[in-house]
Amino acid sequence: MTYDPNTFEPLRFHTATAAFRDGTDSPRDYLERCLATIEDRDPVVRAWVVLNEEGARTQADASTARWRRGEPLSPVDGMPIGIKDLLETKDMPTQMGCAAFAGNFPKRDNAAVWALRQAGAVVLGKTVTTELGGPEPSPTTNPFDPRRTPGGSSSGSGAAVGARMVPATIATQTGGSLMRPASFNGVWGLKPSQGAINRGERQTASTTTHGVHAGSAEDMWSVAMAVASRAGGDPGRPALHGPATLPAARVPSTIAVIETDAWERLDPMSRGAFEQVVAQVEAAGVRVLRRTEDAVVERVERALVGATEIGSGILAWEHAWAFRDLAEARPDDFGDRVKRFFFDTAARLGPEGYEEALRGRAVLTAAYAALATRVDAVVLPTSSGPAPIWTGDVPGEPPVRWPTGDPGFNFPSSLLGAPAVNVPLMAVGGMPFGLQVMGQPGTDARTVGIARWVGEDLTPVSL
Repeated sequence: MTYDPNTFEPLRFHTATAAFRDGTDSPRDYLERCLATIEDRDPVVRAWVVLNEEGARTQADASTARWRRGEPLSPVDGMPIGIKDLLETKDMPTQMGCAAFAGNFPKRDNAAVWALRQAGAVVLGKTVTTELGGPEPSPTTNPFDPRRTPGGSSSGSGAAVGARMVPATIATQTGGSLMRPASFNGVWGLKPSQGAINRGERQTASTTTHGVHAGSAEDMWSVAMAVASRAGGDPGRPALHGPATLPAARVPSTIAVIETDAWERLDPMSRGAFEQVVAQVEAAGVRVLRRTEDAVVERVERALVGATEIGSGILAWEHAWAFRDLAEARPDDFGDRVKRFFFDTAARLGPEGYEEALRGRAVLTAAYAALATRVDAVVLPTSSGPAPIWTGDVPGEPPVRWPTGDPGFNFPSSLLGAPAVNVPLMAVGGMPFGLQVMGQPGTDARTVGIARWVGEDLTPVSL
């Protein structure tokens, strides 16, 4: 299935609600269409761990009655939604893609899941995650080419939306787990400011955030606000704020192009597609700053050197403490790649290495903050090109480090705690390739408004 952003029609929810009110459609009928698509496509895509079909039908029937009374609980009332299988759900197990958690069923809801239920959303099922949210590939395939990865760790969340199975899913990111699958699967993705959406029990790492994959910017924002307006932010953190519906499109006056040290790994065709989009931004009268012409941008670029290693170290140290006891008790239930990425890296770092990584993050944060008065947003690719083909590790050699895709363009927003939006604006070789709009921490609504302008006013690029 070839992807072209000019012609691809994602599944939307916000456009269906008028028919819910007048009775020509219903949340129950909408759900049944989603279930039919899942039945048709999931044998190949494999985006779901478990579905709660009967529970979803009960939720959809209740939503149907509310819409017909003219009393929906929120803009997402009746929306079928998938939950990444790192987050607890009271009616489905939470197995985290890891044999050590097989059968794990705590029977409680993550804060985001609770909030979605309060908003009337239909919690349909659990989407596949990579093992413990790490680099081990999941069984999920890319909906546009089953030979290719859907990205990780929110593999099922991105693929379920890209395959038009549901209009939105909850995803998470610690390094690049939300943004990269958004790019690879051709969907909108919001990675909010750090702590802007209550993570509930998922306080494992200092860079972990909840976010949304969706077929449209409207549904993406509505889901995020449905959660934040009910569950708030993390302890000690302000919640995501903004209008209940999608912020108005905002034309920036100045943006910065940030390359990162992943720029050299961006293939020529993908770089060409990205530059075509930047040229359109300039043609719209927006000033574009680059490292070669602005000293502040250059300082950010220098601080970004080694960002993937800094972020990987922080992630590994913090995750290792969360799972260390279980890994020692049941070592055979953890994959080699997870052991290398989490536990071996943490052991190599030690407390001193971890603190050095934190200092590197602080330097980057200070350099990026200096851009706040100079640019309205930053743009960069969301991934190092379209989804790569994954053929497996080579026997006798160490596991490939990044089989779900290079995270080099994703670690910056995670390290900075900055909001980032994937705009599904490009295709390379018939596969999705996303544009990333990144703002300063706390500027989520403004950043989404700029991303909306990019998505609505610029012409999609297909090479």
